[in-house]
Amino acid sequence: MPHDHGHAGQHEGGHTHAPADFGRAFAIGIGLNLAYVVLEGLFGVLAGSLALLADAGHNLSDVLGLLLAWGAMHLSRRGPTRRRTYGYKASSTLAALANAVLLLVAVGAIAWEAVQRLLAPQPVASGTMLWVAAIGVVVNAGTALLFMAGRKGDLNIRGAFLHMVADAGVTVGVILAALLIRWTGWLWLDPVVSLAIAVVILIGTWSLLRQSVDLAMGAVPPGIDPDEVRAWLATLPGVTEVHDLHVWAMGTTETALTAHLVCGEETRLDRERLLRIQSGCRERFGIAHTTVQLETPEAARACALRPDHVV
Repeated sequence: MPHDHGHAGQHEGGHTHAPADFGRAFAIGIGLNLAYVVLEGLFGVLAGSLALLADAGHNLSDVLGLLLAWGAMHLSRRGPTRRRTYGYKASSTLAALANAVLLLVAVGAIAWEAVQRLLAPQPVASGTMLWVAAIGVVVNAGTALLFMAGRKGDLNIRGAFLHMVADAGVTVGVILAALLIRWTGWLWLDPVVSLAIAVVILIGTWSLLRQSVDLAMGAVPPGIDPDEVRAWLATLPGVTEVHDLHVWAMGTTETALTAHLVCGEETRLDRERLLRIQSGCRERFGIAHTTVQLETPEAARACALRPDHVV
């Protein structure tokens, strides 16, 4: 039975390779955020501010997440081996999953300490909270700008960008808490803001966790409708049936497809048919790795993978 395998490079509408120059963006972003974590943690202790310490813990998890994403970016570019025939492309998915777990641990620690502070409020140096948080807005916003250009092409880059934008917003919340504490003297605002930070992190983390688990389980990537893919393949000249269709992410930047196409005419792989399948999958759905098996109706009836429930 004839087979067709297509491979394509970068494409705006689908999952593409991250630009090589993002290594520098990761290095700068990690350096800035790590320096800020040390500053924020130190003055969080000196000021007695749980909100600062909570944000420092969050930013530390961001540093670890950026390190994981940076390492995964390099691993995903390594070529295939005899045992790892897809190379290390899935390392970016594992990095996203590990990042989500780290964030959940940080949320639990922040929430636990915040509840303790609500039960026994502690004095807070609101002035220190204010200027340290202001530095954090600059650091987080600056790091987000480093990843802005690549946010549409790579899930890892987009995740880093959105995380930094969210961090800037969270730090603005710390500034507002510091101002309110200065004006009202309400010490309970510090742990309440910490709980709010934990909720914001949890919401973002839950989405990251769900998406990374889906990718790790071979689910169809977001933005691709498998029914639309099946319907389009069925419109190809000579195709009478599509079965054993699978669409999955090879990592956070590339998508693959395999399918059996039943043809009423001769199952011949001419150049025109090959290019139409490759370009159609790439341009319509952003699927860069396409492999199809052409079958005659007789071969399809004997195909053990024809039923929908068979994998």
